[in-house]
Amino acid sequence: MADEESPESAPDEKRDEAANASPDVEAEHDARVDDHEMPFLDHLLELRQRLLRSVVAVAVLFVPSFIFREEIFQFVSAPLTAILPGGNLAAIDVASPFVMPLKLAAFTAFIVAMPYVLHQLWGFVAPGLYLREKKFATPMLASSVLLFYAGMAFAYFVMFPVVFAFFDYVAPEGVTMMTDINRYLDFVLKLFFALGIAFEIPIATFLLVRSGLATAEGIARKRPYVIVGCFIAGMMLTPPDPFTQVLLAIPVWLLFEIGILISRTSQRSKDD
Repeated sequence: MADEESPESAPDEKRDEAANASPDVEAEHDARVDDHEMPFLDHLLELRQRLLRSVVAVAVLFVPSFIFREEIFQFVSAPLTAILPGGNLAAIDVASPFVMPLKLAAFTAFIVAMPYVLHQLWGFVAPGLYLREKKFATPMLASSVLLFYAGMAFAYFVMFPVVFAFFDYVAPEGVTMMTDINRYLDFVLKLFFALGIAFEIPIATFLLVRSGLATAEGIARKRPYVIVGCFIAGMMLTPPDPFTQVLLAIPVWLLFEIGILISRTSQRSKDD
């Protein structure tokens, strides 16, 4: 019998309780998933509601982010201003002092709202998943958020100080670094997203193996191509200098190896 209750009206608490259900309850839940099919228009309306909630959350967080834009900018620019003469950046473009705070506040609001945005995505997808898939997807979702934040932390605390110190060291004698604030923000945001996404590689590898689309051994055999791809990604996402490219490529490669290790462990546990 079809479940007449819409996904939007089903409380999230019930979904969490279902994750600990007995085999009989699991079979009943999976049967309801198979029987219940929402019309395409209802799917669109549900997606629209989820997207609007996400946009509202980002918009609400934009207000405090813009209010504290000065403190946020001082924090983001600290790795570079620590080595600049006088500790000041420059505003070369006329509109940079206006555009940069807006861009930084929007980025901050989106990053802070990311768990809620992913929760809305999960709320849209979850009604169509079997119970065993929900048990598997929930920790993956939480791990993805944590790994993305870990990638950003790695970029800020490890990569930025090393990269900027290297740029300052190799600068010719008599050349003073005067970086435009807008270009600096574009640079750090690009690396924030690059490292955040790169840290998702173990999750992506694990999902490929867990879903049966690939095996850990099959992925490991692609290692030479992955290493080349890591350096190509480093070349495209970083400034045109070998040092920064290598500094990005090596962590991505190590994350790939970690993903293979986790996948092999999971595969052995599944076989047992």
